[in-house]
Amino acid sequence: MGSGREERGTGAGFDGAMAAELVAGLRRSFASGRTRGHEWRAAQLKGIARMIDEKESAIMAALHEDLAKPQMESYLHEISLAKAACTFALKEMKRWMKPEKVPTSLTTFPSSAEIISEPLGVVLVISAWNYPFLLSIEPVIGALVAGNAVVLKPSEVAPATSCFFAKVLPEYIDNSCVKIVEGSIPETTALLEQKWDKIFYTGNGKVGRIVMAAAAKHLTPVALELGGKCPVLVDSSVDVKVAARRIAVGKWGCNNGQACIAPDYILTTKSFAPTLVDAMKRTLEKFYGKDPLESADLSRIVNSDHFKRLTGLIDDENVSGTIVHGGQRDEQHLKIAPTLLLDVPHDSSLMNEEIFGPFLPIVTFDKVEDCIDFINSKSKPLAAYLFTKDRKIEDQFVKSVSAGGMLINDVALHLANPHLPFGGVGESGIGAYHGKFSFDVFSHKKAVLSRGFGGEAPARYPPYTPQKQTILRGLINGSIIALLLAILGFPRD
Repeated sequence: MGSGREERGTGAGFDGAMAAELVAGLRRSFASGRTRGHEWRAAQLKGIARMIDEKESAIMAALHEDLAKPQMESYLHEISLAKAACTFALKEMKRWMKPEKVPTSLTTFPSSAEIISEPLGVVLVISAWNYPFLLSIEPVIGALVAGNAVVLKPSEVAPATSCFFAKVLPEYIDNSCVKIVEGSIPETTALLEQKWDKIFYTGNGKVGRIVMAAAAKHLTPVALELGGKCPVLVDSSVDVKVAARRIAVGKWGCNNGQACIAPDYILTTKSFAPTLVDAMKRTLEKFYGKDPLESADLSRIVNSDHFKRLTGLIDDENVSGTIVHGGQRDEQHLKIAPTLLLDVPHDSSLMNEEIFGPFLPIVTFDKVEDCIDFINSKSKPLAAYLFTKDRKIEDQFVKSVSAGGMLINDVALHLANPHLPFGGVGESGIGAYHGKFSFDVFSHKKAVLSRGFGGEAPARYPPYTPQKQTILRGLINGSIIALLLAILGFPRD
């Protein structure tokens, strides 16, 4: 669709002036109206889908370079989901774009009313490093299907994927309306200084606060896809073999725990813990072998800084003795084995920071109700998981636990359903996307009420005589008699 140059932040002196020029150019493109039509929006999505098909091997190579991500995991958790987002949006876009007719009221009779979804304008997408392809392209898909011009800032922590977007994406989309800016903190800061019509950020709460503060200066709305400590409550009624398999693949099969929706800790009863630990150990050995550091099915830790942060969590003298499985590490290759810990101190960093790695603490309580109370004593998570066959426990969990999303008897799969919103609540995020929710998060819902020149009601206009006041009060309260009097022109002037 074009071969215009990408905006390369690193080494190119990308500063506030360049950022302002970039945004001004996108505003001119948006003002031309070219992004508003169905044909343009569909062409962008078709271009992205074609890129995914034609460049699948290059995408996988970039993900492997950044994270040593296994090919099947790259396909399942990034490439296939991105393509599915394109396909779903292409199928549903015309319906999403249609004005939504809504009822009118007696006070506006006769009239018609509708809600029109219109693009916000020029939006900024700042993506994360842990799923650097999907978490970049899916918000961009949402912005484009809603008819916006977009700047994508990929994460510098995943440089190969960032470079892929900068070099390849402009070949498949209208690069007068979509720009890619590479770089790190200086480039991101320059972008955040500009006035946007929306900022969509995926990452951690610390940077989320910086993004929100920058947006507040321009009253720019934000969507923040953050994280938190996602709990997994396991009740003793479960099929423990199935539960262990699903928890393991949802934890270590999701980028070796480096995922915002990966289980952060397990809660169970003291009496059931030994059974669960034993099942988890057997599952991990079956999945990743006796030497998991050699497994081809585990991603590495993204970089040495994160490796040191993670190893510091379990090197705590109050934590290291709670390891019941795993704990091996290979600093040279940035590998850490899947690790189970039992009854970690509640005041440890491991239990108070989002782990974002291959450690899974198991916390025990006397009763299931105590587990739920513990979850509710913490910040609201991005996801909460429950394994049980007990319908009463399920109902209690769903009603009493607040989380961005919830899954019963499995882990992470809710994000694959395009009919469900994906997003956080409280400190785990603001706003949601996926499917139509991606269209909505980048759209303004404009209210339109239309009236003709008939249906004049003298009671509407001053001076407000007692008769007029009676009719007006009746209209406001939904009186049919008052409506008939108003239509018939009472009171007569």
